[in-house]
Amino acid sequence: MTQHFNRTTEKEKRRLLRQNQTPAETIIWRFLRNRQTAGIKFRRQYSIDWYIIDFYAPKLKLAIEIDGSIHDLPEQKPHDTERQNYLENFGITFLRIRNEEIFDNPDKVFEKIEDQIKLLQN
Repeated sequence: MTQHFNRTTEKEKRRLLRQNQTPAETIIWRFLRNRQTAGIKFRRQYSIDWYIIDFYAPKLKLAIEIDGSIHDLPEQKPHDTERQNYLENFGITFLRIRNEEIFDNPDKVFEKIEDQIKLLQN
């Protein structure tokens, strides 16, 4: 069986993304790291095949994507849809969060993440 998760071919790309987190990703990572959120282990910059997910909880198959303004571009939308559909074939649930949501009301975003975790745990 082919390895799909965290392929070594994507290792350097994952490392670079971790080293160059956006401010919004930094805020979310402070909330998710070290099993702080509902005791769930999250990984950042986790790859499945050639796609890299911002944050991923393997136990729940939950992907959290932080979307900046690039995701508003018309040429980006088909790529995002194709990527999400591909990853959903692995049974992954997506939670998309906009940068503005994080900066405007981080507590509401954290609550949104916790609600999604509770939903997947039941």
